[in-house]
Amino acid sequence: MSNIIEDCRYGIHDISRTELDEVSRLPRFNMPLELGIFLGAKRFGVEDQKRKKCLVMDKEEYRYQKFISDIAGQDISMHNNNPEEVVRVVRDWLRTSSERQKIPGGGIIWRHYQDFLNDLPQLAQKLQLEIEDFKFFNAFNDYTFAIAEWLSLQPRSEP
Repeated sequence: MSNIIEDCRYGIHDISRTELDEVSRLPRFNMPLELGIFLGAKRFGVEDQKRKKCLVMDKEEYRYQKFISDIAGQDISMHNNNPEEVVRVVRDWLRTSSERQKIPGGGIIWRHYQDFLNDLPQLAQKLQLEIEDFKFFNAFNDYTFAIAEWLSLQPRSEP
């Protein structure tokens, strides 16, 4: 994890997934921990680290104050627990933070994602994977490979 944070200029942190685990009755705090490491690298790191930019999201306005009040001063974006809204928030933040001139709108990105999900069963079969394989935490590499494969099959549009 530390290499990913060290190498990444942009960080996207959704702190909304802090519900209690049904078995342990403890919350999973990976995202707040990763956010803390990212902010620490930005604040105390070498010059390259100081240029980091991050987006912090939560599902409800001011909810984070109940469990991570020391984050005050960060601009927290809300997504109302709506995946399509997450896409829009991330897209808009990337458009501003990266200073890229051309990034498709959130609605277009969401439709592309829906197309990917519709194509995923056939793509998984082509890649000799099963849909269930993508549901496990350690499936990140398979999932990103499937995304890259799907993107390579899409017609190119002008950037």
